[in-house]
Amino acid sequence: MYKLMIITNPNASAGFALAGVDVLTARSADEARIELARAINDDRAGIIAMDEDYFAEIGAALQAKTEKLYRPIVLPIPSKLDFEELGEGHEYLSAFIKRAVGFDIRLKN
Repeated sequence: MYKLMIITNPNASAGFALAGVDVLTARSADEARIELARAINDDRAGIIAMDEDYFAEIGAALQAKTEKLYRPIVLPIPSKLDFEELGEGHEYLSAFIKRAVGFDIRLKN
């Protein structure tokens, strides 16, 4: 069975670990880039969710590689601050889901 892996900062890692997710903690974008390269080559990885602040700094070449992969799927996830700024964030979440599953799914209140 494939695994969900999260690459995030130390502040968020404990919450994901409590949820039972495999957490790869990175203190910087450079560490996140290294963890992503390792995770991409892990045969058990099905989905790799990565803090979007780190994802933005991994470099164009690695970003392009992640978009071409069949498996694992690599998804940038918003930071806590971004969720607060977005309010309910329906549009953002709809785009996030569409990228992940390939369908435009409308969220209802």
